[in-house]
Amino acid sequence: MCGRYTLISNDEAIRLLFEVPAFDERLLVPRYNIAPTQPVVIVRQGAMGRELVPMRWGLIPWWAKDPKTLPLMINARAESVADKPAYRDPFRYRRCLIPASGFYEWQDRGRGPKQPYAILPTAGGLIAFAGLWETWSGPDGSEIDSAVIVTTGANRRLQPLHERMPVVLEPQDFEAWLSPATTPKDAAALLKPAREDLLTFNPVSLRVNAVANDDAELLEEAPLLEDAPAKTGPDDQLQLL
Repeated sequence: MCGRYTLISNDEAIRLLFEVPAFDERLLVPRYNIAPTQPVVIVRQGAMGRELVPMRWGLIPWWAKDPKTLPLMINARAESVADKPAYRDPFRYRRCLIPASGFYEWQDRGRGPKQPYAILPTAGGLIAFAGLWETWSGPDGSEIDSAVIVTTGANRRLQPLHERMPVVLEPQDFEAWLSPATTPKDAAALLKPAREDLLTFNPVSLRVNAVANDDAELLEEAPLLEDAPAKTGPDDQLQLL
């Protein structure tokens, strides 16, 4: 899964990689601990080309009567994304890229707290998660734009940490993923684990577990945890968001 990620890139790097026009710089305040239900930025194909827009992380299907009664949809499994009612239409018509500088994963060691890791591009810079977006319209005319990250099985390098990982698309695949002309079958072919050398990782502090902590120290390498009585991790935080 992907329950937290980071985006700390500058505006120019975003514009160059994703080929988007100038945008409001306030959309890209450095963020080291992006959590579900918070605002995120996505890249989608608009009427005039690619555009960077803000959305809520946690997809709300267009057909939902009351978003408050829904489970929190932050990840969509690649294996079933074409068939699940919540994701079927977005997968066909509303695919997007979610810019990131890295993400976090929590390793269940069997005993003691889950060990958090920062997973970052080996060469530095940005990566792009495969995402889907949707617009929900309320009975009062209000609208909520929301997005979900597509996940797949972890590659060999990350399997010791967790069995799942976000789909990280290569730049040469951006156009195919975003294009409405790409068939669901061809889009599904892009949903695969990242190449083995794309990402690296290091253990980090348990401070990342708390949503309120959002600073550069979260990415700094920390000693591996010693065993303790209880397991803790981002899963335990989701009910509080």
